[in-house]
Amino acid sequence: MHSTIKQLSRLCIAATATLGLVLLPSCDEDILNQTNPSAITPNSFYQTADDAVKAIIGAYSPFTDIWYYTRMNIFATDYRDDLVNGFGTSERTDPGRFAAESNKNMVAWTWAPAWKIISRANAILAYVPNIEMDAEEKAAILAEARFLRAYNYFLLVQTYRNLPLVTEPIDLEEARTVSQVDPQQIYDLIIADLKAAQTALPAQWPADQTGRATSGAATGYLARVYMSQLDYVNARPELLRAMNSGQYELMADYADNFEEASENNKESLFEIQLVSDGNSGWGGDAPGAGKGAGYMQDIAPPPAFTGQDGMRINQWALDLFLDERTVDGHVDPRAFTTLFFDSDETTPYQGRELGPTIYGGQTYDEVFPGSDFVFNKKYLDLEAGYTTASQGWHFSGNNFRVLRYADILLLFAEAEFQLNGSTPEALAAINQVRARANMPAFTIITMQDIMDERVKELSMERTRYQDLLRWGLVEELIVNRPGVKSESGGTGAYRPGREYFDIPDSELNNNPNFKHNPGYE
Repeated sequence: MHSTIKQLSRLCIAATATLGLVLLPSCDEDILNQTNPSAITPNSFYQTADDAVKAIIGAYSPFTDIWYYTRMNIFATDYRDDLVNGFGTSERTDPGRFAAESNKNMVAWTWAPAWKIISRANAILAYVPNIEMDAEEKAAILAEARFLRAYNYFLLVQTYRNLPLVTEPIDLEEARTVSQVDPQQIYDLIIADLKAAQTALPAQWPADQTGRATSGAATGYLARVYMSQLDYVNARPELLRAMNSGQYELMADYADNFEEASENNKESLFEIQLVSDGNSGWGGDAPGAGKGAGYMQDIAPPPAFTGQDGMRINQWALDLFLDERTVDGHVDPRAFTTLFFDSDETTPYQGRELGPTIYGGQTYDEVFPGSDFVFNKKYLDLEAGYTTASQGWHFSGNNFRVLRYADILLLFAEAEFQLNGSTPEALAAINQVRARANMPAFTIITMQDIMDERVKELSMERTRYQDLLRWGLVEELIVNRPGVKSESGGTGAYRPGREYFDIPDSELNNNPNFKHNPGYE
């Protein structure tokens, strides 16, 4: 049965439309601005347990907005890291070359849907407590709202850094008076929300509710937030909590994490539920419109498999994969799952022979004769047997996994290493990930080993730029190596502070308290 979250386009979520703006409009007493008595308002909507359920399901809806996970989030994440070399100078490659100024479209596009979810979460937290309903169900919904608020605030603070702290519904006039706060206040709220969610969310939902946040998702994200602040002392026990929960384990086949047939599996802590509807449109709240993985167009090798500008992968990433061999002397199977590159080799893995092939079994030499570019392969809908470009937008229903157990293991190895060195516990965690790929076990590790393993395991999963940010390596590995962004003009736009986006013009123009971020003044 399809999950409730995955079928958002078929749900009646009209009642949440009044919560779609970041901030709610107030009533005007002027005779020319009468309130429509038939309009749904928060006070009139939140009456029953069914209303509460509709509201929380509606809060997930912006995840499927084209400005968020169905497409544009890829440009705010993977396209900014040191693996991806985006083709062309455009609004989509602006962030990767440190040109995310306040007037750029990507800056506004990335901002809006996350705030929409935060607004809906705030409304749920304000109004659902007054509904008479089952106490346990109410607690779970409130915890879910806190998870969603924390999740989106985390993405925003990692992208824009200097934000207002809004924790309850406010009207448009109030919205023009809020001020940016110290980022630590945002992190404090995120941590408090995730701790609350962790204790009240269920370990799992019924099958027809798959996709809703769980206690494990809250635990995993709490650990990720601590890691973003290099707070290994607090991150380590949360990572252990996830590891010892009995809820998660690695899939035997690495590729199962990136195929539609094996989504919501035992390795996944949280994923964005996408639907192969084949429809055009912008997704989000529009029923049945554009809920598929439209970003496939932006990660497929151009021009053979997409009409978009696309990108290539920098050679250093492939070299890292090829620097060591499996226990039986083959190329790391993750290389053939992640990358499309020229090779005469193959790797036996999980009953298959992996090699330099893509849609329809075409080889690299057949598609790109004489080329030596490296392209992405991960998350392409190879199992469907068609190219996204030939079918149009939103034909892939492949969920995006935003947090999986392999990441938890590698984060634990890092936290343990930073606190205690190359201990048996750190080795066991990283070697569990390597064993799945038939890679030889480490007997001792360095921080560089952990960093390299994260590239091999997690490339093109929207984690690399966050890693560089928390390690303080954005300038060293991107700015000081302009070749990694050579296809979009290099990194000459960089100024200190431009590791983050600027605040959108729409916000700066409507609120005199908002200031440009450092590096954009």
